[in-house]
Amino acid sequence: MKEYTGLELEKIKDLFTNETGYQTPKIDVRGVVFNNNKILLVKEKIDDRWSLPGGFCDIDLSPSENIVKEIKEEAGYDVVPTKLLAVLDMNKHPHPPQPYHYYKLFIQCEVIGGHARNGLETKGVNFYHEDHLLKLSLGRNTDPQIKMLFEFLRNPNKDTIFD
Repeated sequence: MKEYTGLELEKIKDLFTNETGYQTPKIDVRGVVFNNNKILLVKEKIDDRWSLPGGFCDIDLSPSENIVKEIKEEAGYDVVPTKLLAVLDMNKHPHPPQPYHYYKLFIQCEVIGGHARNGLETKGVNFYHEDHLLKLSLGRNTDPQIKMLFEFLRNPNKDTIFD
């Protein structure tokens, strides 16, 4: 693990100290909100790069409840989830190495209220055209994934993608 991630051995031990039971992938939800052929992105404080709003699923919240919470906290918008677009295994895509194994759920949402507002973890909120994307936070989402999501904008009847 140390060789794969570059983390110090003590940090790796700390990561797994509280893990009990059978090890399974963690779940990361990402909100997909389109407006005028643009996609909602937030600027992450942690790496000064852009991502779809989202994060780890909290215990006792469903994926839909989690994404509603995450979009409100990170971007300021009130949303309603409308469609599960994709379930992707992070290890099957060009993300940087991570200490845990994640499944990423991309959930399309419609804005029903609120307004653009930075959150505790974000310092920018904006909608971007597919051909004008800024530097992405690759631990959260990749350029091919964003392009994949724009396919759903062009074809709303496209089937859910999973791998």
